Amino acid sequence: MIRWMLVIFIAVIVFSSALPWLEKLGLGRLPGDLRFTLFGKKFSLPFASTVLLSTVLFLLVRLL
Repeated sequence: MIRWMLVIFIAVIVFSSALPWLEKLGLGRLPGDLRFTLFGKKFSLPFASTVLLSTVLFLLVRLL
């Protein structure tokens, strides 16, 4: 359980940093992706995009 939470946490960090590039592909704007401004800084938590990309990667690895 702790491993999966760590993997999801790392995936959210990676996808958050790659969000400007992924927005060109349409990711990061899915329902479930949170965006908010706090103290003048913009934060985004791409939960739905993380789940979608993790599922796609899982299926690709599973097929290979």
